[in-house]
Amino acid sequence: MTDLLASARPLPVWWEGRDTGAVSEPLSGERTADLVVVGAGLTGLWAAIHALEEDPDRDVVVLEASHVASGASGRNGGFLSESLTHGLAHGIATWPAELPELLRLGRANVAEIDDFVDREKIDADLRLCGKTAIATRPHEVEALRAAHELNLQHGERSTYLSAEEVRADVHSPSYLAGVRTAGGGLVDPWGLTTGLRDVALRRGATLHEESPVRSLERDGDRVAVRTEHGVVRARQVVLATNAFPPLLRRIRAYVLPVWDHVLATEPLTTGQLDAIGWADGQGLTDAGNQFHYYRRTADDRILWGGYDAVYYYGNGTQAGREQRERSHQLLAEQFYATFPQLRDVRMTHRWAGIIDTTSRFTPVFGTAYAGRVAYAVGYTGLGVASSRFGARVALDLLAGRETERTAVSLVQRRPVPFPPEPVRWAAVQTTRAALAREDRTGRRGALLRTMDRFGVGFNS
Repeated sequence: MTDLLASARPLPVWWEGRDTGAVSEPLSGERTADLVVVGAGLTGLWAAIHALEEDPDRDVVVLEASHVASGASGRNGGFLSESLTHGLAHGIATWPAELPELLRLGRANVAEIDDFVDREKIDADLRLCGKTAIATRPHEVEALRAAHELNLQHGERSTYLSAEEVRADVHSPSYLAGVRTAGGGLVDPWGLTTGLRDVALRRGATLHEESPVRSLERDGDRVAVRTEHGVVRARQVVLATNAFPPLLRRIRAYVLPVWDHVLATEPLTTGQLDAIGWADGQGLTDAGNQFHYYRRTADDRILWGGYDAVYYYGNGTQAGREQRERSHQLLAEQFYATFPQLRDVRMTHRWAGIIDTTSRFTPVFGTAYAGRVAYAVGYTGLGVASSRFGARVALDLLAGRETERTAVSLVQRRPVPFPPEPVRWAAVQTTRAALAREDRTGRRGALLRTMDRFGVGFNS
C-alpha cells in the first residue's frame, strides 16, 4: 500500500498543469478605496463581483495573502450543495419554521451560480448531476431510508436504492444502500475560483496577491487595512479569511480550523472505468459522521477525501501540516477497500485543506467598526456554493439593507462559541470520539444528544 502512495505529489490535483503563481503585484504604498475585500477565495471574489454589479463605479480592492485559490477554495472536492443549513436534517432540527425559505434560497443560489458560470463562459466543468449518499454499515441503511422520506417531504428529488441497485450503479462490495438526490452537483474549484477572479478584474476590481493583511485600524470615517508594505484606507471592508487567523478578535471564538485530507488517483483506463461503473459521474459520500466524499474528475481520476479531520492545538494553520502520512495512508487503505478492483491504480496527488467550522456547522455573520466591516466565515465544508450567499449577506450588512437573506435566523443569530484552550482541544477530541462511537454502534450517546439540544451541528 505504501508503494501506491510513493509517487503521490504533494499538491492538489486541481493545480496539475496550471500556473498557480500570482497574476498581480503585491500592495505597496498608500491608497484609498470604496471597498476592500480581504481574501481572494470564493467568498471574497463573489463579494467583489456583486459589489461591482451593484455599482460599476465602485473602487474595489481585493487583498490576498498568497495567490488566488491557494486556500480552501482551490483545494476542496468541488461539491456544489444547495443546502445552506448543512443538510436537511440539521435544518429541520435548528430552523424548522424557516426551513422552506432556507431551502428556496439555497436552491436559487446554486441555479444562479450555474447561470453565471454559463453566461460568463467560465471553464469550470460545472455539472448539476446530484449525488448519492451511501450506507456502508447495517445501522446506516435505515438512517438512509429515513433521510429519503425527509427528502420527499421537503420537495427534494430523491431515490432510495437497495444494496443491489446502488452496487449496480457504482460497483463496490462495501455498499449496503444508497439515496440518490438530484440537487446540486460538481465543479472544478480551481477553474471556478480563477474564473471568478477574471470576471472581477474585467469588471474593474484591483487585485493584490502576496499581500497578507496585518491589521485593521480606525482612521476617521474609514478603516485602514495594513499589509507589510502598504495600506488601503477604505470606506468599507469585507473579511473573507475563513479558517485563517481572523483580523477581528470576536471571530476567534466562533471559527475552528480543521484539516481535511485528500488523495487523487492517476487517470483510469477504459477497462478500469468499466470495472467501477459510475456512468453518471455524480458525487458520492458516505452516510456516517466520519465520511468520505469522492468523485470523478474531467480527466477520469478519482478524487477521494475526508474521514480523518484533524484539529491542532491552538487553532494551528501552519502550511507544513498539509502532509500527514497517517491520514493519507488511512485514506488510501479505505479507498482500496471500497474499490478492490482498482488495487493497481496509483495515487498521484496528496494534499490537505483547512475547513472553517463553527459549532453550528453553518457560517457566522456580523459587522464591526461601526458597520464599516462585515464578515462571513465558517462554511464547514459546504462553502463552494454557499460562499456566494455569504458574500451577498456581507454586502447587505455593509449597506444596512434588510433583505430576504438577512431576515433569516441563520444570519441573525450566532452559533455557540467554542471554549478557549486548553478546553477547546479537549472538547474537540471528546466529540470526535463520540462521533466515531456512533458510527461503530449506531447509538447516539449522551454527549451528542446534549449538543443536539443546544443547536450544535452534530445532528447533520
